[in-house]
This record gives sequence, structure tokens and C-alpha cells, in this order.
Amino acid sequence: MQADQDQPTGADEASGPERHGGGAGAEPGVREDGGAAGRGGTPLVGFTVGVTAARRAEELIALVERRGATVVHAPAMRIVPLADDGELRAATGQLVERGPDVVIATTAVGFRGWTEAAEGWGLGDALLDRFRGAELLARGPKVRGAIRAAGLTEDWSPASESMAEVLDRLLATGVAGRRIAVQLHGEPLTEFVAALRDAGADVVGVPVYRWLPPEDPGPLDGLIDASIARTVDAITFTSAPAATSLLDRARERGLREALVDALRHDVLAACVGPVTAQPLAAYDVPTAAPERFRLGPLVQLLCQELPARAPVLRVGGHGVAVRGRVALVDGEPRAVTPAQAALLRALSRRPGQVVAPAALLRALPDPVGGEGAVGAAVAGLDAALGVPGLVEVIADRGYRLAAPEPGPGDGARLGDA
Repeated sequence: MQADQDQPTGADEASGPERHGGGAGAEPGVREDGGAAGRGGTPLVGFTVGVTAARRAEELIALVERRGATVVHAPAMRIVPLADDGELRAATGQLVERGPDVVIATTAVGFRGWTEAAEGWGLGDALLDRFRGAELLARGPKVRGAIRAAGLTEDWSPASESMAEVLDRLLATGVAGRRIAVQLHGEPLTEFVAALRDAGADVVGVPVYRWLPPEDPGPLDGLIDASIARTVDAITFTSAPAATSLLDRARERGLREALVDALRHDVLAACVGPVTAQPLAAYDVPTAAPERFRLGPLVQLLCQELPARAPVLRVGGHGVAVRGRVALVDGEPRAVTPAQAALLRALSRRPGQVVAPAALLRALPDPVGGEGAVGAAVAGLDAALGVPGLVEVIADRGYRLAAPEPGPGDGARLGDA
């Protein structure tokens, strides 16, 4: 499998986004599987993370929940079964009839599925023979393993695991008059194929699987709505088609602009690698990606980025922060309603300063009920925080967090609790 792609195996049957509760604490310290130091090993407590993957989704969900987050699972795509795909069978037949000079294998799951499907059609041995007579290029280490498991040996693999490096090598060595089989990985690789054809190559695209929108768009719609409402803090993407599918579905509903605004300003777009980030970058959405394109480092990234976006304030002698739908007071989680969390965020932007009820009303997710609703929400927030006096009522003026304590720099913001 390409390190920067996820190949799904099917769609979730739920009619809405599947929400998973935060898991138990993990061991302290940062580990390869995404662990990170924090209180009880749960640096993501209070945060809600959207997961768009289908394939290996449960593994990613378990890693995120173990760090304390709540997960909203909304698979962004489904896959056409290989053996039922007439396009794959036709391409396989062409290559068996007239063998390629070069075969480019891009993903492990796709390569295995291709050879298994060919075996089912009675073409397995003939296809492997054609591979043995060709220059076999493997995009990354996982597909190298799949090639060797089939009894073959790759001729070359790019250190970067990128198709750009594969293309550079082919063009440098010359492709005019050569027949090149390109294993597609759910996308047509239009620019890659066009560059080879422009250089004189005879390119056979091999669609080992095709990604399609989920049969039930309900979970994806729920994630879009939650993102626009800012009730999720991050969305993880493990493939470019997943990002494209999310944006396309938002466009169909007339919500793409609102979704992009949320991703630009409030909801972290965490991508497993730069290829995955490309559809988002096209809309000027800032993305974060780990140095190593794997699920564990992706979870590590969440553990670093999300707490950093929710700095702790020293107010009234206590450390206070809001993380998603949970407030932290001296590092201890306190459950708050969406309205209370919105008020705490608004007050935290101006610690020690009075904020008028009208401004706080605009900050509420459902700004109805007038200033009376603000008063009720503030009273509930003060009770939920469990520390009397953290939220102060200033008669005839509004509300404020207790004045920040002086300290180094501006004295208000400290590290994570």
C-alpha cells in the first residue's frame, strides 16, 4: 500500500456519523504507535476527531480513542470489488496478450488484489510471466513486500515513495516506444500518464480498484455539519480521494464554502502525507502532516497540534483551558455543554476583560433567547467548572474570566496542563 494513501474496503452502514467515546489512558511518553505524554496518557481528552478512512479505520480509531479523544467515523468512500471490475479484466488481458516493458506497482493491497483477480480468471501464471519479463518498479516498501511475496523481484524503488520520483527516472532513461503498465490506485493519475504518453510511451492504465462515494452519505453529511458547527476539532485524512469526496459532498449540498472556512480557521486538517493534502491545498486549506507517512505518527501529530491550539490560561489561581466539549481546570476534565464551551472560548480570548452579553450571545452555537440565555449559560458554566469565582458577573456590563495572574511575558498563557 502506498504510504500516503488509504485503500478502503467498504462503506459504513450507519445512517449518521458513528461517534466513539474516548478510550482509556495509554502509557506515558511518546511511542511509535502514536502515544504521547499527558495526564494519564490522554493528551486528546476533550477533543473530537473525525475519521474519514474506511480501510484500517478501526486501527486509527483505537489509537485516537486511546489518547482520550471522541471519534466521529464517517467513511468518505467505498471500493468496487476487484474481481467484479470489467476494466481491470480488460487491462489484464491486454497485458497478457502483449507484455509490457515496464510495470509500475503503486500499492501493496492493489498489487495483491490484481494478481488474485487474475488467478480467478485463469490468467494468474501468464500475468506473472509477463511481470518477470518486464522492468518492475515498486513505489514503496509495502508494495515491494507484495511483489516479493508473489515470487518476483523489483528492479527499483524510489526513496521518497513518490510518483514524481518514478516519473523523473522514467523520463531520464527514455520511454519512447516502450509499453508501460501503470497500476492505478483509485485515481486516474492523469498528469503522470499524460507525461509518459507525451514522451512517446504506450501506457496501459490498470484500475486495480476504483473508489466511489459511500452508498450511504449520512455519516459524511454528519461530519460536514459537525465541522461547520465547530463541534469537531480535527479531521484525519489517509487518502487524497477521501479529502476529495468530503469536499465534493459538501459542494453537492451547497456547503463547500462553509466547510472550507471551518477547515481554514477552526478545524485541523490532519493528513497522513503531502499527496493526501493536495485536494485541500487546492482550496487554500492549511494542513498538518507527520514526517513519516504512517498512522502512528499521524496520531502523534494530533497529540501535539490539538493541545497547542488550546493554550492554558492562568486565571484566578487556576489553569483553565477549553478542549472541544470539555473544559480543563488544573488539568482535570469538566464536562460542559456546547453553549458553555462557546462562552468559555469567547471569554478566554479576553481574560480579565469584560465581555458584553451581546457579544457572548453571538458566540453561542444557537443564539436564541436573548441575553437571558447568556446569563443562564454563564451560570451553568460557572457551576460546571467547579471553582467559584472563575467567571465573574460585572453588574450592568457583562462577564469576564477572573483576572490573569502576572508572570513571564504576558503572564496569561502557559503550557499544556
